[in-house]
Amino acid sequence: MKRLIPVLLLAVAACGAQPADSAPATTLTWAIETQPITLNPQLWAQNKVRLLVFNQFDALLSKAEDGSFRPWLATSWKVSDDKLTYTLDLRDDVTFHDGTKFDAAAVKANLDQFLVPGYNPAVAAIQLKAFDRAEVAAPYQVKITLKEADALFLDFLASPYAGQVSPKALKSAKDLRFGGLDLAGTGPFILDRYVQGQEIHYRRNPAYNWPPAGAAHRGPAHLSEITYRFLPEAAVRIGALSSGQVQVIEGVPATDVALIKKDPNLALQTSLNSGTAYSYYFNTEHAPFDDQRVREAFREAVNVDAVLKSVYQGTATRAWSIVGAKSPFYDATLENGYGGDVAKANALLDAAGWKQRDAEGYRVKAGKRLTVREVASAPFVRDRRDILAQAVQAQVKQNAGIDLQVKIVDQGSAQKALDENEYELFGNSRGDSDAGAALNLILPEKAAINRTRFADPKVDSWLAAASATHDQAEREKLYARVQRAAVVDNAIVFPLYVPADQIAAQKSVQGLGFDPASGTPASAYDVRIGT
Repeated sequence: MKRLIPVLLLAVAACGAQPADSAPATTLTWAIETQPITLNPQLWAQNKVRLLVFNQFDALLSKAEDGSFRPWLATSWKVSDDKLTYTLDLRDDVTFHDGTKFDAAAVKANLDQFLVPGYNPAVAAIQLKAFDRAEVAAPYQVKITLKEADALFLDFLASPYAGQVSPKALKSAKDLRFGGLDLAGTGPFILDRYVQGQEIHYRRNPAYNWPPAGAAHRGPAHLSEITYRFLPEAAVRIGALSSGQVQVIEGVPATDVALIKKDPNLALQTSLNSGTAYSYYFNTEHAPFDDQRVREAFREAVNVDAVLKSVYQGTATRAWSIVGAKSPFYDATLENGYGGDVAKANALLDAAGWKQRDAEGYRVKAGKRLTVREVASAPFVRDRRDILAQAVQAQVKQNAGIDLQVKIVDQGSAQKALDENEYELFGNSRGDSDAGAALNLILPEKAAINRTRFADPKVDSWLAAASATHDQAEREKLYARVQRAAVVDNAIVFPLYVPADQIAAQKSVQGLGFDPASGTPASAYDVRIGT
């Protein structure tokens, strides 16, 4: 047996840090861009909602920026030589918000919840595909057995999906799918109010004394209360911050960066996200993207640098691969290998038989216009992606005669279009801290969100091999093959930019920052008011 990350690390991480002063009653109002679809950490889907999840829930492990894993609710762990058995030693001083004791039985209940049919099929199929069973080895020790070696399993234990929910709440919640006030976690804040379309409110957990290794302090959170207001319009968020109605905002559009920087009372922080780049995925199952020449032509018709400069005014990072540039698996050899060649785009479309033009300048073949539909879900539209789509729409029309039609609809309508194969383009980015999890969700033939509907047995075998090995160098080699297959060899994906998060705040607000693993805003645990 191989012992990893002893409990001593937790003590070292907190060395010199003193418990938070429980006396001050300080409140904060924070405006956020996206309203959550769910507050159940185990069903978490929006990267923008990650900061809310870790206010209310704690994971078993935490992940550092260098990819290493550190203690949280699990103080230490052992991995068997065959990589099939994980034995976790747990903290014995943790209580859920509803008074239930956190222990090995609670961890087992949380893992078993994923075995409930239909609960979270995507996680069950990817992050927990190798999960066999969890057993209570001792009151504060849980033994987890896998069916096969899985290099993604520790990443799962450090993800929001491993946010621990009270077993009592799992059984009695009126609305388990949404979560909210029904679900009790162990986190530094207790959710006590949710008003749909308006705000979400948390109060400090006075008993909290189990932050992850690397936290800036121990003990309860500095803030006694925090309110997150849902303000999807960027101009409204900026106005609320400038006028003092809120002290913090996330999601600062490029058009307002200069304004924030010029204000002596405000501070701006930014961070690239982990996971995948924001990309367009081509549906290869029907025309026109069943023809690789058309897929390549679409990419060549877009001057991505010009589009990003126009929409984001130089603040966006160009993407060249399905994997984001922040990931250790990013393949930089793909850079400058395609895109922006208008003559090539038109030659490809001519060769594909789209030679004629209608009265509006769009290409036609056999009396049918070259039309591409994107149906986007409103809760996932962030970072001015609607404006980005308009810029791409204008370029593909002007440069190649392609009719890109974009609809932003509610989540149910978007899902219906995807399920019924009524789309040609799917825009998406994933915030997984290990890009391998995202690739497994997107690319295999039977993957949960394989929107390209493309199948390549070689890609599936490379992804399976990468998940089975703990050799980082081997994983990098395999993921490089996967990226080249998706971006170059088959052109099923069109990378656009690497998502980033921005936080703007009154300078009196301290302790703001980003989750080291995901690059998204961290929870409010270390946030305080003062100099």
